[in-house]
Amino acid sequence: MKRFATANWQGTGKEGKGTLTTQSTVLNETQYSFSSRFEDGIGTNPEELIAAAHAGCFTMKLSFVITGAGFTPGSIDTKCTITLENGAITSSHLEVKASVPGLDADKFAEFVKDAEANCPVSKVLNAAITSAATLV
Repeated sequence: MKRFATANWQGTGKEGKGTLTTQSTVLNETQYSFSSRFEDGIGTNPEELIAAAHAGCFTMKLSFVITGAGFTPGSIDTKCTITLENGAITSSHLEVKASVPGLDADKFAEFVKDAEANCPVSKVLNAAITSAATLV
């Protein structure tokens, strides 16, 4: 399987502007800029997209791990925070809350670590990956 996205940038790094489009067109000429990346401007940015990708990938992997162990997740909610420092993504922190009937906290923590280490986005990131998990 292969997926793609495209980027277009016009102008200088600080004053220019760009658009991002994904194969599915969920993003379709979605704007990004210096302001949306490093300030509070309107539009998206690469770090936000990586956070979304990591949260989505990890959450789905966790569901597969839990289901593979014989449990059925009620719901899994994940927030991913990407840290950009000195021109590099240095960390990705996953905060996950899940409702899984019959699952104890120790086993849940084990499943979270498995998903954290083995989701495809975790494997591609060259950053510290941490998590905090709450079973509700």
